[in-house]
Amino acid sequence: MSVEQDQHAPLRDNVRLLGEELGAVLREQSGERLYDTVETIRQAAVESRSEGEMELTRLRGLLDPLDDDTLLEVARAFSQFLNLANIAEQHHRERLHRRHERYPGDPDTDQGLRQVLAELKQKGIEPQRIRETLTPLSVELVLTAHPTEVTRRTLIRKYDQMADLLAELDRPDINAEEHHGLRQRLRELILSAWATDEIRRERPTPVDEAKWGFAVIEQSLWKAVPRVMRDIEAELGQAGIDALPADWVPIRFASWMGGDRDGNPNVTATVTREVLLLARWMAADLYLRDVENLLADLSMHRASDELLARTGPSHEPYRVVLRGVRDRLKITRRRMEALVEGRPVPEGEGFTEGRQLLDELLLLDRSLRAVGLGAIADGELKDTLRRLNCFGITLLCLDIRQESTRHTAALDAITRYLGLGGYGEWDEGQKQRFLLAELESRRPLVDEAFYRSDLCDGDVREVLETCQVIAEQGPEGLGAYVISMAASASDVLAVQLLQKIAGVRRPMRVVPLFETLDDLNNAGDTMAALLDIPLYKQRVIDGQEVMIGYSDSAKDAGFLGAAWAQFSAQEALTKTFQKHGVPLTLFHGRGGSISRGGSPTRMALLSQPPGSVAGRIRVTEQGEVIRFKYGRPSVAVYNLEQYVAATLEATLVPPREPDAEWRAQMQKLTDVSVAGYRQVVREDPALVSYLRTVTPETELSRLALGSRPARRKTGGGIESLRAIPWVFAWTQIRLMLPAWLGTGAALEAALDDPEDLATVRDMAERWPFFQGVVDMLEMVLAKADPRVAAWYEERLTDDPEQTRLGDVLRQRLASTVDALHRLTGREDLLDNNPVMRWSIRVRDPYTDPLHLLQAELMARLRDRDSDPVLESALMVTIAGIAAGLRNTG
Repeated sequence: MSVEQDQHAPLRDNVRLLGEELGAVLREQSGERLYDTVETIRQAAVESRSEGEMELTRLRGLLDPLDDDTLLEVARAFSQFLNLANIAEQHHRERLHRRHERYPGDPDTDQGLRQVLAELKQKGIEPQRIRETLTPLSVELVLTAHPTEVTRRTLIRKYDQMADLLAELDRPDINAEEHHGLRQRLRELILSAWATDEIRRERPTPVDEAKWGFAVIEQSLWKAVPRVMRDIEAELGQAGIDALPADWVPIRFASWMGGDRDGNPNVTATVTREVLLLARWMAADLYLRDVENLLADLSMHRASDELLARTGPSHEPYRVVLRGVRDRLKITRRRMEALVEGRPVPEGEGFTEGRQLLDELLLLDRSLRAVGLGAIADGELKDTLRRLNCFGITLLCLDIRQESTRHTAALDAITRYLGLGGYGEWDEGQKQRFLLAELESRRPLVDEAFYRSDLCDGDVREVLETCQVIAEQGPEGLGAYVISMAASASDVLAVQLLQKIAGVRRPMRVVPLFETLDDLNNAGDTMAALLDIPLYKQRVIDGQEVMIGYSDSAKDAGFLGAAWAQFSAQEALTKTFQKHGVPLTLFHGRGGSISRGGSPTRMALLSQPPGSVAGRIRVTEQGEVIRFKYGRPSVAVYNLEQYVAATLEATLVPPREPDAEWRAQMQKLTDVSVAGYRQVVREDPALVSYLRTVTPETELSRLALGSRPARRKTGGGIESLRAIPWVFAWTQIRLMLPAWLGTGAALEAALDDPEDLATVRDMAERWPFFQGVVDMLEMVLAKADPRVAAWYEERLTDDPEQTRLGDVLRQRLASTVDALHRLTGREDLLDNNPVMRWSIRVRDPYTDPLHLLQAELMARLRDRDSDPVLESALMVTIAGIAAGLRNTG
């Protein structure tokens, strides 16, 4: 048996175990009839995969006669298994991480920092240089509420408990009685999940979303951060690198939950204020738990003169200080509660700045080390110090995001009130002159009468009230003010002026987000224009952050065109900021799906332009990706270490500069790709009706996924649809259109030209950026299935134009797969990634029935005004398919 097969065996055993227990629950709860129905359908799905259309007819014949209630139960059974398969797969990755093993070709089980340090040593990079790079290294992960997490929190908790039981069952010393007890508990949890409604019935509020983010920190990241720091410390020690400062933590967290108001009318200034207060409450509560543990541990009497001068003579001086810390944390928590609930704020001295708590803990740390108790200082006290350096007393830094036209409208109202004309009608030069003059002016721009005027209407008032929240909260709990759809220098200056108007003393850093193809192509020139302004350059001399958008650029230009525009924009920005001597941090607005930039961490960072990482990275973590990467402490430890390792590697051994002929070839590929993508998305009149008839795009709005509306405005075509449901809908029918449309035509054209063929193959072999493009394309094409898309068409449309377009899309998908085979020389997709290949194959017999069920349910629902049972069943299929395919939006 091969090593690879040995590695697969425990995963197969876990999948089989969970499937058996689910089957037992189905028999017990719903009877043999449902169990037999589900098993017959599953077997038919397996056979349909191996034998083709004849067996597909049989599978459809098994589903068509089922009544509505049975359809719901069958959908629930297949959906539940896919969630259990995810548990088994994630647990297996944890198992391999613990053993420092990996699947051949699987980027999700890279060995992390140990591997990177060994490679750096081989390349002759000295330990001192590694240490100097690590000291200022900064990885900031921004948790966002993008609605691709379809699983309810109550079920996530049960799934986590199941994963814990699988870990217990792995113990080599387990006896028969313990094994039986664990199996019994596992069945109880599966029964509990089966008896729980898997569909979220009420749309979450922005505050609910923020609380979900807090829960990820409380349940996982709070434990993971000190653990990953200990692991990193150990790896650096083994590599002969001198210890870094005790408070060194290169990882930070921020959030958009409760701050992202771009197109979400539910996020208001009131919501943002409440989320900031709740975050401080949660931070105080978590530190209280740490301090209670320290009170139990730090009972020693030996102390430094510095500490005794503070406490006076005492047999337990550490506890004297910690009791005071505990009291102040309790006051802090009570004050936050009162502010949230609108009650009078209690008296007493709480913590208002992280430095206040840090000083108290450092006093204890210095004392322990001074009296020879450094080993105790390196215990839980060190963990708490690291948490404080990571999370602060605000838990997260909250970003604010708003669309640029909202700022323009606010300033337009102000200039009209002042009798200066309409700001929104001015050209760029006029806007800049006005903005710069007012930024330098010491007088207030508007008086209180403006806020009472008709010009200060709802949208304008909301922008100004948000800036007032920024002013009252102070800088410690706030991160970046992100401007979506930024296109010009005035967009950035406008937000600086709006903060000044609100009286913000320490302004939030203003971060332009370049997200359309044109804006990405102009990003370098836009920022160069800003840096040429002396006042602006002086304000950002210590560093500027720029955000690169992935989802909207992919929706605008397709995957390949967007990827090249993002790469080129980063190159241009890196050169611009190097020329001006201003440090640049690139903020990547990635998601889980390929068209949203989703890719394994190391691949993503090593495919960036050389010099663009430079020890600093900021990345969004969206939707279901947060749970998959950070929902469990051990998995979070691995993924956090991956970010540190990959950032270090990309900084010290950046990828090579692309050859001139590679650039030229990439531009040719992009031109063909963008034209092919837009020919369908923008020019084919059947595209919109196909999307809304054949995919569940319309039905997605029934699923209470997130607080944001699915559309930026009612009605309209593709341009009105948000990038997430755009990707989500195509994923549900396995067409994956946003991730490949146009790319196949570009590859075909290159492969048919002998000169281009040689260049493209050279790029795929030696250029990390293009290697990443090919690898991501291969993964998404492995999950695509034109046969499944055809099922939806057959059941849901008889429109000849829609049928024509469906044929065209499936032909183009097949051509893209053929082109990829020709490029890589591999017979089967994912020959180089057996884990992904096995994962897809084991899920297909469960996703296939869900696809057929979904098409049937959509057809039945469209013939009726309303049917709660069918609606529930449809929502279950959407959630189940999302669980089966994982990177959905």
